[in-house]
Amino acid sequence: MSNVNLSRYSFSGNENAAPIEDLASLPAEDKERLVLAGIDVNDRSVSGAFMQLNHAGVHCQTNHEGLDLMDIRTALKKFDGLPQYYWKLLDPDKDEFTRLTREHCNGGYFVRARKGAKISQPVQSCMFIKGHSAGQSIHNIVIVEEGAELHILGGCATAHDAKDTAHLGITEYYVEKGGKLTFTMIHNWGTSTTVRPRSAGIVEAGGEFQNNYILLKPVADLQMYPTMKLQGQGAVARFNSVIVAPTGSHVDCGNRIELNAPDTRGEIISRTLTTGGTIINRGFIGASAAPARGHLECKGLILGGGRIHAIPELDSNQDGVELSHEAAVGKIAQEEIEYLMARGLDEDEAASTIVRGFLNVDIMGLPLPLKKAMDEQISLLETSHAM
Repeated sequence: MSNVNLSRYSFSGNENAAPIEDLASLPAEDKERLVLAGIDVNDRSVSGAFMQLNHAGVHCQTNHEGLDLMDIRTALKKFDGLPQYYWKLLDPDKDEFTRLTREHCNGGYFVRARKGAKISQPVQSCMFIKGHSAGQSIHNIVIVEEGAELHILGGCATAHDAKDTAHLGITEYYVEKGGKLTFTMIHNWGTSTTVRPRSAGIVEAGGEFQNNYILLKPVADLQMYPTMKLQGQGAVARFNSVIVAPTGSHVDCGNRIELNAPDTRGEIISRTLTTGGTIINRGFIGASAAPARGHLECKGLILGGGRIHAIPELDSNQDGVELSHEAAVGKIAQEEIEYLMARGLDEDEAASTIVRGFLNVDIMGLPLPLKKAMDEQISLLETSHAM
């Protein structure tokens, strides 16, 4: 991981920016950047929407009575500092990024699905950075109470003309007994953006957590390693990732699942593709209770140079656990190209077809409009230097 000089960035200013009542009023170039992060500002079907612009929460609205959604600073005042949740899963002294966010949090959101609420439509959360040398340090708390269901669609992006920016993001997830949380994160950063998310969560008995992560656009330097602890019997966690790193991108990412109760299950599935950038792909599943099952799968394609370093880890001292992993890094197999060419495709078409299949997002269970948008972005790789 490269060193980051945080003094280069401004983490304050304009904290009381004017609210944006209707996100559809954003400039066209901003809306275009947000669409590529999975955020459709014209979508009125969402259960709620939150937008952070640099250092200010500028939009927050909810459409479901079982949903609480507000700026984290509002929540801290309203709920007496959120003593059960705020900085309970992450150590604020973990590194320089957590320390800065602890000392100078300039936003983020608090979202809670109340007990038994089945919130079928996603909640949109958007972290947007504009300007030069802007730094964003935010803290999010997500709570799914007993028996509730929630899907958050998080889009993070920089403006088209933003330069030399940084995003530091703390997120703490709490999934209570029988709750279900799906968290889909799509990044659309820039070639001069440094990104340091720090995330952790717990899942209680019978709860389910699914995290989908999509990165198809350039980023200067990204490092993240979210951790989920399965603390109750029958809890489940799944991580699905699709990552593309073009020349100039350095991506150090991974996921960690701790199976700390009987009958827990964990799964980490990642697809990485480099067209000149560097990807360090980490994965860890550990079991301290039995029976428990876990599977880790990390596969990478190298097209046109670049580097992929896969680091899968399994760890247990328990009888009665089943942990497995499958890892592969390489180029497109020539026999696959020849197979498709024998059926009428030329070489470029065959390669494009294989890449589209490799980066398939079907497993993520995305809403249909979002899946279509992601498929379109993947198809654009055909006309890039990736091919």
